[in-house]
Amino acid sequence: MGAADVETVWQRYVRTAAWSTWAPQIRAVEAEAELRAGMRGRVVPVVGPSVAFVIEAVDHQARTWRWRVQVGPVRMRLWHSVRARTPSGAEAELHIDGPALAVIAYAPLAHRALRHLVHD
Repeated sequence: MGAADVETVWQRYVRTAAWSTWAPQIRAVEAEAELRAGMRGRVVPVVGPSVAFVIEAVDHQARTWRWRVQVGPVRMRLWHSVRARTPSGAEAELHIDGPALAVIAYAPLAHRALRHLVHD
């Protein structure tokens, strides 16, 4: 949960060039400028190999999106959502499905990034 309003948080998700501003583990994103279902791209991390991805679904009204990522043989599916928080601000939620070791390794990075995502 953070002080940024829900639309600001959603736009930080939707605009791929913004990902590196709130996700410290991301150096760059090689993809179209705005999320859409079927879009393919790569996340270039600060450390390690690039991560191929496919956006499976985007619902702008519900402020949710889902993608599949792959690094070598490791595949994960991630579900993201943004909700308004009462009385102000927003919260971001993430569900991850994948090999337990990969999920456990990624969870602290994701937690840190989501904290940055929702703050002013």
